[in-house]
Amino acid sequence: MAAKHTGKGLAAGASKALLESLRARFEGNMARHPGISWSEVRARLEAQPSTLRTLAELERTGGEPDLIAGLGNGGELFFVDCAPESPAGRRSLCYDQAALAARKEHKPKGSAVGLAAELGADLLTEAQYRRLQELGEFDVKTSSWLQTPAELRERGGAIFGDRRYGRVFTYHNGAESYYAGRGFRCAVRV
Repeated sequence: MAAKHTGKGLAAGASKALLESLRARFEGNMARHPGISWSEVRARLEAQPSTLRTLAELERTGGEPDLIAGLGNGGELFFVDCAPESPAGRRSLCYDQAALAARKEHKPKGSAVGLAAELGADLLTEAQYRRLQELGEFDVKTSSWLQTPAELRERGGAIFGDRRYGRVFTYHNGAESYYAGRGFRCAVRV
């Protein structure tokens, strides 16, 4: 499932500030992307104005996106939310629109899949989440919805991950559930 970008870019000043923030994070966390140069990443980002807009939204909602190596095939590069906890601006959401529609009362403000699409990004897969967890300790107090296999979703469930007791766990829950400590992390291909 690929996210759709809006095609709109950022104003020049906002673009410059975002690129500087991304560069500083990139250079401060080189173990996340060994062998990749900032000039290569910057060139790709500057050629994709809609991706810059998506990364600005991930930043605005607390994701702290950074480039992660080893998430895709070949030369694909991905920015991933690297905030220590599930992004604060993307919590208290059920899994998807069908789950939101199924709630009869106490509906959350939206769904993780829906908001990710609005942002122009995708929820992390379970494999991407585990790769991220190899690079640090994430979600030790929160949890993050993950892309859920169709066969599980058809039965009403959805998966999420977190780190507890020094281990990474993947769990299941009803897709219509939502919690203040559960959000979602995104991956954006550049």
